[in-house]
Amino acid sequence: MRYLSTRGHPDRRHFCEILLEGLAPDGGLYLPESYPQVDAATLERWRKLPYAELAFEVLSLYIDDIPAADLRALCAKTYTEEIFGTEDIVPLRELEDGVYLEALSNGPTLAFKDMAMQLLGNLFEYELARRGEELNILGATSGDTGSAAEYAMRGKKGVRVFMTSPDGRMSPFQQAQMFSLQDPNIHNLAIEGVFDDCQDIVKAVSNDLEFKRKYKIGTVNSINWARLLAQVVYYFAGYFQATGSNDQKVSFTVPSGNFGNVCAGHVARMMGLPVHQLVVATNENDVLDEFFRTGVYRVRGAADTHETSSPSMDISKASNFERFVFDLLGRDAAKTRTLFEGELGKSGRFDLSADPAFASAATRFGFISSRSTHADRIATIRDTDKRFATLIDTHTADGLKAAREHIAPGVPMIILETALPIKFAASIVEALGHEPDRPERFIGIEALPKRVMRLPKDVEAVKRYISQHCD
Repeated sequence: MRYLSTRGHPDRRHFCEILLEGLAPDGGLYLPESYPQVDAATLERWRKLPYAELAFEVLSLYIDDIPAADLRALCAKTYTEEIFGTEDIVPLRELEDGVYLEALSNGPTLAFKDMAMQLLGNLFEYELARRGEELNILGATSGDTGSAAEYAMRGKKGVRVFMTSPDGRMSPFQQAQMFSLQDPNIHNLAIEGVFDDCQDIVKAVSNDLEFKRKYKIGTVNSINWARLLAQVVYYFAGYFQATGSNDQKVSFTVPSGNFGNVCAGHVARMMGLPVHQLVVATNENDVLDEFFRTGVYRVRGAADTHETSSPSMDISKASNFERFVFDLLGRDAAKTRTLFEGELGKSGRFDLSADPAFASAATRFGFISSRSTHADRIATIRDTDKRFATLIDTHTADGLKAAREHIAPGVPMIILETALPIKFAASIVEALGHEPDRPERFIGIEALPKRVMRLPKDVEAVKRYISQHCD
């Protein structure tokens, strides 16, 4: 298995090379040269596997430079009842007739990001030890990626984490999860801006090849293929739980800002998982919904990026979107590069509405979209609690609202839960008049001492901080 860049760089890389690299040298994102195909017999063989074994089977199709025994051990070490609170790891629960919630938030930080980040931490430690090297991880978070990465990497040998976040834009619980960590290999950088500014800084540093090589910069954002690959597994797990045979299709609804989570669903579908539709659920920052409705991809500036009650989706520049566009355009790297380097860089938008590839996108790839507002979220949380005695967070509420707009008769609809409600307590109080339950280990977390550095929206300032803390 070799990996190529969406922007046409001639090199083909092994998995462990791109594991530690993040972006390709030309600024593109890595994808496999082709998607391994899974037939009905393979699906049947996988159907009853425990989650860790299923993860091994999926990952081994893409990873051939880690011995099978080692990869199986890494999966077994990652996906345990001790870490994820349940033997099923991602249990599926029917909410109403044909509508399911897939629980992805049972990990250490109560968000779906743990599903991939816990594996990524173990993969990093394994590969760095094998090479005798160190890695400085630079990331950007709008809320959940940061804490998931830091909890996965804290104490890991050979790894430092420099996590940027938009100053004051996360919930108090999310901030406390990150900023209360005192581990010396964890560095929190609060940037004076919005999430897209943080993401731009990460990409700028990653594109400075001299700095990247000197300080061994890697990424844990979903631009890292390994993280997205780990997320592919729970699409298969959800499918098996919702169906009784492999000739049945399902749909998935995915709350999405950066397009990483739903892009994993796209990969699963391209592999042959019987997926009817992938519903992209957005909040008021609806750049993805606009594209799937109109064919126009139009990023917003900081002033036009809304601060919402589903803050992890307050993103207007979906960095993983390039992977899908590459596939949409028939893997035309030159055209992809022109769109993302040229048109997007110059005007902040590109328009595929007249492209035949866009006209057939829904049929070929199953994508459809929807948009929610704060009022929608509050109403959905309130309704779900009243009718089903089930408490959901704001992002999952965006998903549930979107799912109900796209239910097809006879096709199970699976909503990917994104986080536990305690992470967004203020909205729960607004909807229901009381605080959500809080796991005992997080009681009083907001009052803990905080360790965070506030920096301007400046690439050089972040570089200086990294260089000063890598000795």
